[in-house]
Amino acid sequence: MTNRPVLVEGIRRLVTADPGWLLAGAGLTCLSWVAASCVRQGALPDRLPPGLLLASQFAAGAANHALPGGLGAHAVTLRFLRGQGVPLNRASASIGLYSLVRSGAKALVLLAFLAASPAWRRLGALVPDERLLVPMAAGTGAVVAVVGAVMVFVRPVRRPVTGLVRSALADVRLVHSRPGRVIALWGGAVSMPLVQAGTLACVGASLGLGLPWEQVVLAHLAAGTAGGALPAPGGLAVDAALVWTFVTFGAAPAVATATVIGYRVLTDWLPLLPGALVLSALMRAEVL
Repeated sequence: MTNRPVLVEGIRRLVTADPGWLLAGAGLTCLSWVAASCVRQGALPDRLPPGLLLASQFAAGAANHALPGGLGAHAVTLRFLRGQGVPLNRASASIGLYSLVRSGAKALVLLAFLAASPAWRRLGALVPDERLLVPMAAGTGAVVAVVGAVMVFVRPVRRPVTGLVRSALADVRLVHSRPGRVIALWGGAVSMPLVQAGTLACVGASLGLGLPWEQVVLAHLAAGTAGGALPAPGGLAVDAALVWTFVTFGAAPAVATATVIGYRVLTDWLPLLPGALVLSALMRAEVL
């Protein structure tokens, strides 16, 4: 993520961080699981038990460390929904809707902050250059072409996929006909990136990052979008993009590094063991 002296200095600064702001960041981290639960419920017409749903999303965070790209969370959620009697096609459709709405809401929030903050002019280096864009576009086109060919020519695949799409569209219409579900779905999806960025801002405030909160939110959204497109394990590309963006906005490299490390401690490392214990308890109780 950066050179070793800066990393060591960042860790040293993290040890002396303001505990009050760190506690506030931990509280916002807890709210991120509440927001995720709202989106999960909003994506499904069936009513789910709120307590178990929240516990499943907490456990899903631990599962995400075993499988990349959110697959761990989706696998846990799918098992939870099946355990609640939700049919497989409806459960799968809700996971697809969850992912689509989260991405769409995050893009809308990013566009809003880009329009409101002049700091976006400094983010040009986060845009991939042509050497990366061309392979990415070629790979995306190849995947789309292969999926399209399979759908057209392989009937055993086409039938179940067509049925899943019909079920998904029916559920989308049903969900959006209920105001409560719409509020949970889109409200939770908009809240998630803001809550996560709020955690990052609290960690930055505890360390004296020295950036306005709107720049921290913009950095979080932009770095997550740009870094997520790069094939680096464990979110390393996102973390590197975050540090670079903070430095571009005027933060000291050591403080920027400490902020990103502290953010990962609060959102990933500290909840890992409790999340694994909750996951184990839900499996023993046959909830999953």
